[in-house]
Amino acid sequence: MWVTRLLGEGRICCRFRLSSLVFSRAARLDSVPRDVVLFEHRRPRFFRLLGLFCGTQAGFWGYLAHFGFTSLRDTAQQQQQGEGKESLRNLGSPLWRTGFTLSCLAVGSLILAAGLLFSRRSVSAITLHGGGERVTIVTAGFFGSESSFSVPLRQISCMAHRSEVPAMIPLKVQGRPLYYLLDKQGHVSNARLFDITVGAYRKV
Repeated sequence: MWVTRLLGEGRICCRFRLSSLVFSRAARLDSVPRDVVLFEHRRPRFFRLLGLFCGTQAGFWGYLAHFGFTSLRDTAQQQQQGEGKESLRNLGSPLWRTGFTLSCLAVGSLILAAGLLFSRRSVSAITLHGGGERVTIVTAGFFGSESSFSVPLRQISCMAHRSEVPAMIPLKVQGRPLYYLLDKQGHVSNARLFDITVGAYRKV
């Protein structure tokens, strides 16, 4: 009898704590009278250098692809004429020339795409608007440019707590591919408000 009574009191206590937690979280969100910058980490110089590096690499591999396609010559006829000489690999054959050109173009394109994707998924600032229902996310771009978009708070989910990750905090936004990355070196102005809004896990 006393065991069932103890279990019943424990369930009532757990329900009370859960309801009080939900109520306190809602009260905190309603108490946001104006816009609050929760997170900020702007690095325009780094992304300018990243854009310069990726652009230089894309240009280099593009030039190498052009050089290989236009300068490699087919030496099959010369090897047939010199029957007594040791045959060498014909790097100017259509197969080798096309493969070399496509490989160079692929490497340059991958470097450029990786740099662009990383910059577009690196978060520079997060602003929680008054009332706590909408959030504006500012992302970096090539050569220091920035872009922003606003989404409802319920469409944002933090996939790991900021104390559990070593370098980057992954943020999932509903309807957008891949994760947005928050560098832990950035400044969090209000840690408690961040944890119950942007830093909270949701099913999106």
